[in-house]
Amino acid sequence: MSETATLEINGQKHEFPLIKGTENEVAIDIKTLRGVTGGVTTIDPGYKNTGSCESAITFLNGEEGVLRYRGYAIEDLAEKASFLEVAYLLIFGELPTKVELDKFHADIKEESVVDDDIKKILDAFPKTAHPMGVLSSLTSALTAFNPTSVNVDSEEDMYRAIVKIMGKFPVLVAWTMRKQKGLPLDYGDDSIGYVENVLKMMFKKPNQEYVENSILINALDKLLILHADHEQNCSTSTVRIVGSSHAGLFASLSAGISALWGPLHGGANQAVLEMLEAIKEDGGDTKKFMAKAKDKQDPFRLMGFGHRVYKNFDPRAKIIKVAADEVLADLGVEDPVLDIAKGLAAEALSDEYFVKRKLYPNVDFYSGIIYRAMGIPVEMFTVMFALGRLPGWISQWKEMRTRKEPIGRPRQVYTGENYREFKTIDNR
Repeated sequence: MSETATLEINGQKHEFPLIKGTENEVAIDIKTLRGVTGGVTTIDPGYKNTGSCESAITFLNGEEGVLRYRGYAIEDLAEKASFLEVAYLLIFGELPTKVELDKFHADIKEESVVDDDIKKILDAFPKTAHPMGVLSSLTSALTAFNPTSVNVDSEEDMYRAIVKIMGKFPVLVAWTMRKQKGLPLDYGDDSIGYVENVLKMMFKKPNQEYVENSILINALDKLLILHADHEQNCSTSTVRIVGSSHAGLFASLSAGISALWGPLHGGANQAVLEMLEAIKEDGGDTKKFMAKAKDKQDPFRLMGFGHRVYKNFDPRAKIIKVAADEVLADLGVEDPVLDIAKGLAAEALSDEYFVKRKLYPNVDFYSGIIYRAMGIPVEMFTVMFALGRLPGWISQWKEMRTRKEPIGRPRQVYTGENYREFKTIDNR
């Protein structure tokens, strides 16, 4: 007999089955709740205790600082795999063979040219437009140039849609930055690797020979891997719920980009740099701001420390801190903002107040430092996050559609006015 949970309402007991995941997570299956209780629902603002789906993609244990993609530890993937291998793993369920990876990359390159008319849409944006708004719009616009809906029952159709967006998205990312900087748009170089091409498209100047930097390539590769998926977060849930209406892949991804834009989600690394700039403008006294962060009466918040999911050290931060140190050492950047960042991190890791509360620097803190050192504008930080999260969004959309999940339709508890008789305008 399967295990159940018993809920008693108004003296009546109702039993609901328990679902156990492969990592022993337990959930109460309440999909019949309204039917058997005559209309009772649950309420869970922010869905912090509500599972919206069963998923085989990412396992996250915030208490123990564990993150795995398809069963593989994030530490192993960041050290031993490339971003494209991880993308394949997330989307298709297994690490690719050499033949599969080469084909995947070749097919992506074949689909990497963006319709030239997309440039006209980009031209319509002022340089002051936020890159996330531009990226969301351009991603949505791809639908107009690829009007045929994806047949989710066809592996060939699904594969074609996946390599198409994997090929075109880095171009849109690079164009978004080049538009802001007033640089000519570039279609990339299909003779080099995926991450190498991203950097070249972003930074190649028309009057200079582009020179690759292996340390920057390695750092970006790791950053993209670490951001590739993170279970049912705000943007991922958005992609799934939009896709549940049978909206297309590009439209669903565009919605995810908009969700990621918020400062409480993907905009966190931008908020870190804005905080560091504010500290610099105030004189750069890190001890003063550490004291402000400890003062409960002070509204100042130390951005980039702690994490709402990880109750211990963010496992991604451990990995990317090493890359951040390598990038700063290699580039030799003299930047007071980065000096402030290093000072804050060192103090937080040794300060009893922060250590006791496990308020360690998180992945947003270190990613902001790396992007700043690389010369990526602060407004582009969340765009880079979106580039990394792309395969995760695709895999979640693909899983939801191929499992034939129902359309998302949350319930509510109504707290408004009861029935009121309508009054004509002259009697109000």
